[in-house]
Amino acid sequence: MRGTGHGEAGAGTRAARYALWLLYAFTAMAIAGYASFGTHPELLARYPDSAGFYGVAFLFFSRVQILLAGAALALFLGVHAGRRWLGAFAALYAISLSSELLGTTVGLPFGPYAYTAALGPRWFGHVPLLIPLSWFFMAVPSYALSRRLLPIGSRTWERVLLASFVLLSWDLSLDPAMSHATRYWEWGTPGPYYGMPLLNLFGWYATGLALMGALAALRADGWIARLPTGWLAGFYAANLLLPVGMILARGLWPAALVTLAALGAAALLARLRAPRRRASLAAAEAAA
Repeated sequence: MRGTGHGEAGAGTRAARYALWLLYAFTAMAIAGYASFGTHPELLARYPDSAGFYGVAFLFFSRVQILLAGAALALFLGVHAGRRWLGAFAALYAISLSSELLGTTVGLPFGPYAYTAALGPRWFGHVPLLIPLSWFFMAVPSYALSRRLLPIGSRTWERVLLASFVLLSWDLSLDPAMSHATRYWEWGTPGPYYGMPLLNLFGWYATGLALMGALAALRADGWIARLPTGWLAGFYAANLLLPVGMILARGLWPAALVTLAALGAAALLARLRAPRRRASLAAAEAAA
């Protein structure tokens, strides 16, 4: 019986690895399509038959990429955490949906914006059903990677603050790709960062704090600590690859550099925190 259990776990691990590879392959195809036709509309005029195909593919790839990423993470979590993550999924979906509904109706906390029809059906005509899923599948690796970056014995609030910043780093390339290079959402008030108002950064970080705080309050550390961080790092990178690939294809390389700088800053902050944490633990042990 033990052998059967190990075999099932091994099969699940392999399936999760294959799902991650599939996500990378699909993302590469999406970037190639955008780099070919999205940045060179003259090709559509040169090859009229391709115009209809690209129009369908533009909608297809965006939606399927989110669904594929969500399915890959669900498979991975099912293998390593069973059903313990489902409560966190429900909570984070509800929190991010509430934040997005506030943003698309009253303009807080992100600033005024509206989603186009490109991402499919929308909650109450405002927020695509897929958007809260994307918040969840990037919140989990952001939290897990922050746990890995911070020293052993770090406090919960430290993980929440750092994880929220890691999540925010994704948007530094996501927004230029999805609201400037393309039009998956549109800003009501143009801002200085590729049309994005700076208030959006506050909104992202505030929403990240709510999501990471919910994970901590739900004691998700118990099952997140068991997740292989190598797969999660690859998963985060796969979802970062799409917007980075799109903005590089469009020539928006400063946004890619800002994104990488933010992630580097997160790693550096965690590294600088490690010696201080070890010193405080040593002092506590000495006092005891």
